[in-house]
Amino acid sequence: MTMGRAILSTVLAVSLAACGGGGSSGGGGGNPPTSGGGQDICSLDARQDWVLSQINEWYLFPNLVDTSVAKSAHSSVQSYINALVAPARAQDRDRFFTYITSIQEETDLIQNGSNAGFGIRLVYDTDARRVFVVEAFENAPAFGQNIDRGTEIISIDGQSVAGIMAGNPANPAGAVSAAFGPSDPGVSRDLGIRQPDGSETTVTVVKEEFSLDPLSDRYGSVILDNGGTKVGYINLRTFIVSDASRQLRDAFAVFRQQGIDEVILDFRYNGGGLVSVAELLGDLMAADKVGSEFSSTIFRDSKSAENSTYNFQQETQAIAAMKIAVIGTDGTASASELVPNAFIPYLGDNIALIGSNTFGKPVGQIALDRSACDDRLRVVAFRSVNVADQGDYYSGLASVMPRTCAAADDFLVPLGDPREASIATALDYLAGRSCTAIGAAQKGVTAQALPQRELLMPDAPTAAQLRIPGIF
Repeated sequence: MTMGRAILSTVLAVSLAACGGGGSSGGGGGNPPTSGGGQDICSLDARQDWVLSQINEWYLFPNLVDTSVAKSAHSSVQSYINALVAPARAQDRDRFFTYITSIQEETDLIQNGSNAGFGIRLVYDTDARRVFVVEAFENAPAFGQNIDRGTEIISIDGQSVAGIMAGNPANPAGAVSAAFGPSDPGVSRDLGIRQPDGSETTVTVVKEEFSLDPLSDRYGSVILDNGGTKVGYINLRTFIVSDASRQLRDAFAVFRQQGIDEVILDFRYNGGGLVSVAELLGDLMAADKVGSEFSSTIFRDSKSAENSTYNFQQETQAIAAMKIAVIGTDGTASASELVPNAFIPYLGDNIALIGSNTFGKPVGQIALDRSACDDRLRVVAFRSVNVADQGDYYSGLASVMPRTCAAADDFLVPLGDPREASIATALDYLAGRSCTAIGAAQKGVTAQALPQRELLMPDAPTAAQLRIPGIF
């Protein structure tokens, strides 16, 4: 199996021996520099040298690497990486997609959905300087304290959120993120909360280890009645947890039994993950396309031997989706964009983006490991294209989607509820009713009236926060 077939953003790890050596598969990850004179192979200097060697070998944009960067000017590996790929970032080709993380943390996340925290996803209103919960994991501590979608966080340990933000005007979101404390079990915070009905209280929430459930038991898979037509609704929280494959198969088995051929994919907070899950989701909607191309992965010219194509595979639970509505926001990225892009040439106007424009990440990372240091380098190494060779949506899917419909993310209404603004608009689109295009809305009064919200991201995110934006 080649690397191109196995990866999008978090699948294949090319593991290196502690003191160098070839990779375990896919042509290897290159050799780390030798550390003479008894130098610690996990010193900052040695780790920076190793990172540079991997980027020089694998980076998708070799002409957009600043090799003149001085290691000594950077006190962390990530800072050095940011400087190396700054030219690509300036062209929106690598918006902090290349990074260093922990092998153990990411492996636990992929295999077990392991994460420590309150179990909530947060957005902050950039104009009103307010922080809201947009999603809560049912098996996590916050949910047990009546914190759910629509709850506002108004204070942390007695200090108002507005005050915390005002104390750091240059980075208000970072200040709030820091106030929540590290993502470690046992970390406790007294949270002042305001519910959608206006009631306020203060609760003590203690961070715990919990498993990230890719499809919520409440709204992960729902069948909606759209004027007599059954619509299959999938709210996939993340592609990164491997158990998503089993859960998706179970959901589509029910859709198949019900004769469903119209689907809503709610990816509004989905930052991507395993390409194997993305491919499976494609298979589950393509019973009529088995053997046709889903997508191709394309590496830099020097690594073209790794290029590959994935064709739709037969799945016994698959349906033949005739019409697909994809709900997205600027938190929708990577695998969440790959899936709809793959269907554009086949469905044309029968696939649409609902909500707002997506992040724009048509590139994928490979994982290069240095196990002695628990270092996993996620380096942008390939781009993904559909059967029509389309895939340069760096400005978001709205630029390539045949149809778009602008809609708000109404977090005062539960996910999976047909009354929620984006879901209601998706149902209108599927029923053939008109809508306002995302691009048009961005120039008009409607878009100007919508509050500007962003998923909260700490300055030093964990492996889970990198893949599941907004989670705390």
